[in-house]
Amino acid sequence: MSNSARTPSATRTRLSTIPTSASASKSRQLSHLHAQLAQLTAHMSDLENLLRMTAVQAEGMRGLGGYAGGMFMAASKVLGEETVSGVNGGAPQVAGAKTGDK
Repeated sequence: MSNSARTPSATRTRLSTIPTSASASKSRQLSHLHAQLAQLTAHMSDLENLLRMTAVQAEGMRGLGGYAGGMFMAASKVLGEETVSGVNGGAPQVAGAKTGDK
């Protein structure tokens, strides 16, 4: 009889500790998820700020690209005129005329 009286009380004790440990585990997991959600929110805020800065920088890069393209076109025009002038000896050439004729 002493064994049968001992078993129910031991079972009750075990059952009462299981929900408490499960509740503590669940509470710890929820706390961890809350911390991760806070970290995710902070990272999303940082990403939003970085994307905003990237958009501003992209507009600046577009302006610099136009400026650099204009400089290349101007340099091409100047160097192209110098090359044509260098071939003719500085004098404009009339169409159909030969440089070796006198």
